[in-house]
Amino acid sequence: MNDSKHIASHTSRISLYWKCQFLGWGFVSIYWALIVYFRDNYTLFYTLLNYVFDIFLGIGLSHFYRGLALKYGWKTISIKKLLLRVIPLIALLSFLYAFLANLKWYLYWTFIAEEYRDLVEALFFHPVFITGLRLMSIWILAYHLYHYYQKELQTAKENAKLSLLAKQIQLDNLVAQLNPHFLFNSLNSIKSLVIENPNTARRAIDLLSDLLRSSIYEKNKEFISIKEELGLVHDYIEIEKLRFEERLAIAIHVDEELQHFKIPTLTIQLLVENAIKHGIDKSIEGGLIDVKITRQEDKLSIQVQNPGKLQANHSQGVGLENLKERLRIQYQNKATFSLKMMDKQTVLAHLLIPFPDHETL
Repeated sequence: MNDSKHIASHTSRISLYWKCQFLGWGFVSIYWALIVYFRDNYTLFYTLLNYVFDIFLGIGLSHFYRGLALKYGWKTISIKKLLLRVIPLIALLSFLYAFLANLKWYLYWTFIAEEYRDLVEALFFHPVFITGLRLMSIWILAYHLYHYYQKELQTAKENAKLSLLAKQIQLDNLVAQLNPHFLFNSLNSIKSLVIENPNTARRAIDLLSDLLRSSIYEKNKEFISIKEELGLVHDYIEIEKLRFEERLAIAIHVDEELQHFKIPTLTIQLLVENAIKHGIDKSIEGGLIDVKITRQEDKLSIQVQNPGKLQANHSQGVGLENLKERLRIQYQNKATFSLKMMDKQTVLAHLLIPFPDHETL
């Protein structure tokens, strides 16, 4: 199968090469056909014969150069080394072009038109060398520029594939760290209920089972709609409310037009989880977690506000560090995340995600 693809690809390249050869030299040779027809009064037959000869002369010399380039691998050598080979060959090919073109011209006037022409003067002093020099230089330059472009294009494709692969590996590693982090926190919540309230613990296990089923199903997705993400958040909050009871309350405000906008999986859930762990859990009275999802010009704004304090030496946990790294990779540093005190008793986590140019709401 691979061999057939290689042969097909090779055939395609050869086909393109010959098309360019015939079209290019065919176009260039029109000029000389007009010259001999109108200036030198060639008949139509000899004009066409001269035209065909010029085409095959150009193709023959340029194809000879291509054979040398392929044989000795000139497409892969440095520019300096290439120039050392190309410059003498351009001169040689130009000389051959002039010699053969002048020989053709001499033979026509001597044997067809039956007019005397000096052989030495016809072969070596007729000003065709400059024409050959120009044509060979243009052809060789175009040949190497084309292959340089193909090489750069292939390199760019390979680099893009490597970049995507590296990003996917990073994201997979981050998600692998994030899911156990979420699971362990949920299990700790259920653990506290097992002895004091077994019925509630069983209910929490059912909820966690449903939540994990959804989470495992979604984990292969880099992005999830806000509506689906909030469904996971509600399940998680219900588990936590079994432990915190009236100490935990949540209010979610989301613009209706944003329900189907997609964000990195477990983004809001992680912010809510962090608010419970560092806010509600450390407060005797508990409090309200206020989630607001709005549009701010060309960005999606996700704000999660909760009671609590940031310590002077506050360091973000693995969950938030993972979130920041995922945002960096997925939005190429265009998304921002901040965690700050709003007043002495309130912490605000604020995430801004750019809307894609194609996103319609």
